[in-house]
Amino acid sequence: MDKISLNYKNGNIKIDEINKYDQRVKDIHKKMHNKESEGNEYIGWLDYPENYNRAEIERIKKAAAKITADTEVMIVIGIGGSYLGAKAVIDALGHSFCDMLEEAGKKYPHILFAGNNLSSTYLCQLLEAIEGKDISLNVISKSGTTTEPAVAFRLLKDYMYEKYGEKAKERIYVTTDGEHGNLRTLALKEGYELFTVPCDIGGRYSVLTPVGLLPIAVGGANLDKLLEGAKDSMEKYNNDDLNENDCYKYAVIRNILYDRDKQVEFLITYEPSLKSFSEWFMQLFGESEGKGGKGLIPMALSYTTDLHSMGQLIQDGTRSMFETTINIETPRRDISIKNQDDDLDDLNYLTGKSIDYINKKAMEGVIKAHVDGGVPNLMINVPKVNSYYMGGLIYFFEKACAMSGYILGVNPFNQPGVETYKKNMFELLGK
Repeated sequence: MDKISLNYKNGNIKIDEINKYDQRVKDIHKKMHNKESEGNEYIGWLDYPENYNRAEIERIKKAAAKITADTEVMIVIGIGGSYLGAKAVIDALGHSFCDMLEEAGKKYPHILFAGNNLSSTYLCQLLEAIEGKDISLNVISKSGTTTEPAVAFRLLKDYMYEKYGEKAKERIYVTTDGEHGNLRTLALKEGYELFTVPCDIGGRYSVLTPVGLLPIAVGGANLDKLLEGAKDSMEKYNNDDLNENDCYKYAVIRNILYDRDKQVEFLITYEPSLKSFSEWFMQLFGESEGKGGKGLIPMALSYTTDLHSMGQLIQDGTRSMFETTINIETPRRDISIKNQDDDLDDLNYLTGKSIDYINKKAMEGVIKAHVDGGVPNLMINVPKVNSYYMGGLIYFFEKACAMSGYILGVNPFNQPGVETYKKNMFELLGK
């Protein structure tokens, strides 16, 4: 099986610089795997692909089959890690223009997301959009009291009971804390089907748990392959040798570049279906490393689209950035350019060339231009986009993020700064 790999030849990094981190990486690896490092109470994701609850995953598959059979629109209610990971996988594996999973060739319910903002217009338009359709809800929240999802759930729960009466209970699925919390209390009282947010896994690391797996399963993905890909990555990157572990090598290089005053990392994708994956990446690294006055700013761009808006800045602007490109080696589909007699669009020189070939040459040209312009480039090669490799890529970034945060000297599993805005908001609302 081809593997996910790192290429840093355009990163302006010497192997000697990387090897200086060898002992530090070994020490962090040992502490992390012995659960002796800071934040170890939230490190359950580390071996989850091997130790997940098999019975619960089977319940998720069963619930997903029921939702697929009786639902036209599924609404996933959650914010941050409670929805970004699921949306990343669903969008990556789905069809760009209809509700169909590419690798399985089957349709699935239209999946919408709520509870990730406080826009009145968004919620009103959502209620309009679902009118007359059969609906299911999956509300995801550890406590049930986070403002954005709580507001959306209250509105949509009322809608469900008005539409279905007591049978609404059969269409509401709750993913929450396994022991405590208001949402768990409500679910038990009403008889909603319950799935568990693992107590030792934080939201941004939770996509491969029931938090992400129920929506992903409804989206048609193969959960067994997704978890198999993650497990294979888990085994591959359980290795403290920097010469062999691309995941740790990527974490080290990020910190080397940060020490060179590179303040921004742009995750670059050339497949529009990976845009939501980029948003998950931004939360993962931003919330994990941005504390104590430290942290690379994780940003994302979709090329070649964003070259026509941000390309000038990347090429000639401040030199405080580097790029990490996700290269999908084999596209899910391809099509070639045909010859035209008049050649009015001046494209006959591309006759017989595939669109993916052209896209790859654009990528090569961009990297050369940006490297020549002083922007280091890293590349993460992914053989193809499917359930297996998405599971592997998610685990790659999760572990790289943990290692990178520890090298930086922060706890990668807390988010103390997030509470500040909430405190101010509650005071202003009179809570």
